[in-house]
Amino acid sequence: MSAADATDVVRNAGKITRRRFCLGLGAIVATFSLAPTIGRAQVVEGQPPISFAKTKRLEGWIAVAEDNSVTVYTGKAELGQGILTALAQIAAEEMDVGLEQIRMVSASTAHSPDEGYTFGSQSIEQSGSALRAAGAYARSLLVAAAADQLKADATTLTVEHGVVGASDGRRVTYGEIVRDSPALLKRDVSHVVRPKRADAHSIVGKSVPRIDLPDKVMGRGVFLQDMRLPRMVFGRVVRPPSPGATLEAIDERRVRAMPGVVAVVRISSFLGLVAEREEQAIAAANALRASARWTPSGVRLPDESRLPQALKSFASDDAVIKETGQRPAAGAVAQWVEATYSRPYLSHASIGPSCAVASFSDGRLTVWSHTQGVFPLRNDMAAALGLPQQNVDVIHVQAAGCYGHNGADDAAFDVALLARAVPGRPVKLQWMRQDEFAWSPIAPAMLMQAKAGLSADGKIIDWSYELWSNTHATRPGQHGGINLLGAWYLGQGHHVSPPLKIPQPFGNGDRNAVPLYDFPRQRIVHHLLTEMPLRTGSLRTLGGHGNIYAIECFMDEVALAAGADPVAFRLAHLPDPRGRAVLQAAADAAGWKPGASSDGRRGRGVAYARYKNISAYVAVVVDIEVDRASGKISLTRAVAAVDVGQVINPDGVLSQSEGGVVQGLSWALKERMRFDRQAVTSVDWSGYPIMTFDEVPAIEVVIVDRPGAPCLGAGEATVGPASAALANAVANAIGKRVRDLPLSPERIKELL
Repeated sequence: MSAADATDVVRNAGKITRRRFCLGLGAIVATFSLAPTIGRAQVVEGQPPISFAKTKRLEGWIAVAEDNSVTVYTGKAELGQGILTALAQIAAEEMDVGLEQIRMVSASTAHSPDEGYTFGSQSIEQSGSALRAAGAYARSLLVAAAADQLKADATTLTVEHGVVGASDGRRVTYGEIVRDSPALLKRDVSHVVRPKRADAHSIVGKSVPRIDLPDKVMGRGVFLQDMRLPRMVFGRVVRPPSPGATLEAIDERRVRAMPGVVAVVRISSFLGLVAEREEQAIAAANALRASARWTPSGVRLPDESRLPQALKSFASDDAVIKETGQRPAAGAVAQWVEATYSRPYLSHASIGPSCAVASFSDGRLTVWSHTQGVFPLRNDMAAALGLPQQNVDVIHVQAAGCYGHNGADDAAFDVALLARAVPGRPVKLQWMRQDEFAWSPIAPAMLMQAKAGLSADGKIIDWSYELWSNTHATRPGQHGGINLLGAWYLGQGHHVSPPLKIPQPFGNGDRNAVPLYDFPRQRIVHHLLTEMPLRTGSLRTLGGHGNIYAIECFMDEVALAAGADPVAFRLAHLPDPRGRAVLQAAADAAGWKPGASSDGRRGRGVAYARYKNISAYVAVVVDIEVDRASGKISLTRAVAAVDVGQVINPDGVLSQSEGGVVQGLSWALKERMRFDRQAVTSVDWSGYPIMTFDEVPAIEVVIVDRPGAPCLGAGEATVGPASAALANAVANAIGKRVRDLPLSPERIKELL
């Protein structure tokens, strides 16, 4: 499913309620967090923000115009998550200007800093840190210049809305300062200046209206799908009937003669066309598809009926990612508990199919895309097209996005190939629904096995965990391949990059595989599958979803074996005070009653995680009802407690947390990619259902606010715990457990 605005209509349906508790748990001082709010700022020592590594000039982050407006540059993309609003708040706060003075420029190889991808809930952590440091530095330079101009002590000056004032009433604006000193902000950012103290914030920490929503609400055509350029033509790409097939022949002459057709593009087994109007392009693509003759690759997809256990039969690169402690002494384990869990292949299922626009002229290519990484996409496209990188510009435009790697990058490369065939005319390419489901990367299926040894006093003293998964990381820009679908059919030897071995704690399929609980002995093994005909890639949380689901379900099963309450059992093994705080906050808000039994129909489940083991803390409680006759699960309530460190925009944290809960519930309840031995068969909404409006429960979110603490990111943290809490609620309701997702009525009925 998508996480963009269109999809959030489903994610954040009308029954959601909001409740926020700002718990007074004390401030934690972050790096560079103790600062005066006025006057000449102090340069401090410490590591500069990671995003400064590629953009070392202050003018690459901040610009001030003579009209006193401030342009803020970020390499992060707005995907419907509200990130530009939060980043604008950070910049406005540090520069002492109003939000209305901020102009955001994001994710463009022509204008923005190179911050890689927008992923991993790292936008506030990375770009926010960079803009906080850049804003503080820019303000210090502007105030120092004002002090010289006003012949005043900098520590006595005040700044409001970009106007620097002296105690005697004299004033000078930022705009006037840069007019008189145009090179003032043109310098490197090697100096890090102390930003404001958290208790001095007036914009950060407040809920402010999203800056991207008014145009969307008023239907002003801000999405890429709405884009129209002079003399624009329309493209379509014809895919083979199965992955890897070779194009043998087509009836080009007949298609070229069809109304409106401008060009037919065939490069080896890549096949597409351009027409004057979109409906003409669709008709011509259908004719081209009908006339095409393909030779199958001979590669067969796995037997879906044998999954997930069949994952063990694929070639793998195995690694022990953590092993600590000694095996318990003989007789120390009073009881062993074992279980195996799985999740299926999942789709982004973006409600708006992937889209791109490109223009090629005089050897230069400009592409407008809803990619999550403009620079990595540019680099892969330039390599595949044989163009210098400086001759390719990629500009992010909002569309129906996703949290992960869907077809956006592929559509961008498709349209680039078509645009080369019609120089001087912009080409727009819109994927069809079938393209989106069948050809965009999907999230890998996962198999997880857990085994725990309980001591006589009901504590876990031995923990073993193994997982099997393909790579979750095949975005453009990775070494050893060109990760663009169309490039693999050009006959030039391009191929997908080899599986990435991403170290802990970030991880690949093994993200969140290391438990957060205190177990004397742990052994965790990651089987990174190195073969798989299905094309896999990044989807929200990577392997974190599957691992959190398995670990948190298993914690419930072990608690049951120990005769312990699930919340109390987790607290007994959880040393992190912030983790304990969110778990207790969720339990309190949900009205958790230790030892409460089910009536066989209603159930309640809990789950806890810290995303990537270094980011946001989350606990979720889900209440459900099961119709024992049909096996249908009804969701009645979900409560989440989240600790994302310092909160920039509380409303944004609430929205992200709610959206993650809904997506996690939908994955657990319904979603599953289907395929036969030749191709994906889930190619429409009937074959890939998602949660509907009337199925969304009431959702409450408790924010454990920690002003002054490092920002941890909210986008992905609630997804895994939501799925696990739902599964635990079902087991609590019916007294039996479905360990393989999704929790379909058929599986529930089979158990009952």
